[in-house]
Amino acid sequence: MARIAVIGAGMGAMAAAARLAVAGHRVTVYERSQTFGGSVGRYAHEGFVFDTGPALLHLPAVYRDLFVKTGKEPLERCVTMTQVDPASRHLFADGTAVSLPNASRAGVVSALDGALGGGAGATWGEFMDRARDAWDRSRRPLLEEPLRADRQVLGRDPYPALRQRRLLRSARQAGTVAEVGAWELADPRLAALLDGYALSYGLDPMRAPAAAALLPYMEETFGSWYVSGGMRALAQAVYERCLARKVEFVFGAEVARVVEKDGRAAGVELVDGTVAELVDGTVAEAGHVVLGARPRPGLVPGQELRQDGDVTARPGQGAVPGRFMVLLSLRGARPSDAVHRTVVHAADGAAEREAVFGGRLAERPTVTVLRPDDPSTRPDDGHEAVTLMATVAPHGAVDWTNPAVRERCADSLIEAAGAAVPGIRERLLRAEVRTPAETAADTGAEGGSVPAPALAGAGGAYLHPGNRTRLPGLYAAGGWSHPGGGLAHAGMSGALVAGLIVEGDGFRGSQ
Repeated sequence: MARIAVIGAGMGAMAAAARLAVAGHRVTVYERSQTFGGSVGRYAHEGFVFDTGPALLHLPAVYRDLFVKTGKEPLERCVTMTQVDPASRHLFADGTAVSLPNASRAGVVSALDGALGGGAGATWGEFMDRARDAWDRSRRPLLEEPLRADRQVLGRDPYPALRQRRLLRSARQAGTVAEVGAWELADPRLAALLDGYALSYGLDPMRAPAAAALLPYMEETFGSWYVSGGMRALAQAVYERCLARKVEFVFGAEVARVVEKDGRAAGVELVDGTVAELVDGTVAEAGHVVLGARPRPGLVPGQELRQDGDVTARPGQGAVPGRFMVLLSLRGARPSDAVHRTVVHAADGAAEREAVFGGRLAERPTVTVLRPDDPSTRPDDGHEAVTLMATVAPHGAVDWTNPAVRERCADSLIEAAGAAVPGIRERLLRAEVRTPAETAADTGAEGGSVPAPALAGAGGAYLHPGNRTRLPGLYAAGGWSHPGGGLAHAGMSGALVAGLIVEGDGFRGSQ
């Protein structure tokens, strides 16, 4: 049995901690804040309750596997999950609207044909066939295995782009999300649909590889799931599973550096004065250290923290975006025909992309409107809790502490959301604004950035650093390491780290 120190109590870190504790290790989690969950937060005010991070779960099998492997009580006994149907409603700039059913390939094709016409459903369906091929080609090395030192297999784009012949010019194939939309989907509304998936994950459609087709494929294939009580309830369940497996949590404990001894990670040193009475001086010795937060300079004294498969530059991507949220307390009951998730697409997608990835405030962003049918989110049935969300430039590129900037952005989201929630301004009781500045303060993520899932293609530029670092005994879990951001991906990273520690360098992932 080894002593293991885990830095951070995010979902990936807790997933690793629970698995390691079941394997017989003594695990202590050190978290700088006063709570667990990382970006999976909650805000409550006068009976209204909101998620402040991810609001829906995709690939629920990741957390089902975590609960099966760490105890006899399955996930469904710990939380109540329901499929959201329709999965999403989309409002396009030309006034067209379409509702897409959950986890129904035929249903999506039919809905698109009925709303957009012109064979739009068939076009999207053929695109999903190619996305499935990309999934089959890259699933194991991209999601289920430790990142290989030789990343060439993931440097090549697995998406089988159509080869398009052109008169008097050379044939062309789409290499980016935007090119897939323009050249293969053709209909600007289908292109906006695909762009919206990329943008919601913080990816620039003009630069993200065509392999980002995996994102709508995963949602359409495995469904969108809501956890009763909000996604914070899932974080609570993972935290309680850790406690049941004797994982110790130390909150308010900021780690200053990883202690290195004899050429390997041997513990963590806490910031002077924090929880010093709970450890031996300010140093907690450990057999292994798991970093569940974004690596920062100085964490490993005397050397730059690098990881197997480290990606140090992402050409042309700029700063990683964050999320702007407006949490609305509304008077009046939620209509019975309200849709859980509505996406109001921007009228000018190009201008939005240029603003978000150019470090500016987008005037008319794409807005996701979330209206959960969950009594626990509202004081009574005469009120409704609604969340508005948009992808925005990170704090620093935009000063998200500036009241005028916050108010201007919030007003643009509320204005757009009026298309999905009629009379929204007349119903408004209170609006709470959360920006990348709050995300940075709560999670420690620089600029309040939110990591995107890893993608194959683009020469490996959209991969994340590997889970095994170049300092023996130090591992990385969570959204800033392989296989990247998102609830499901964080859970996968925890499984990979636990496998590497328990089984050693011979671990090759789930079978």
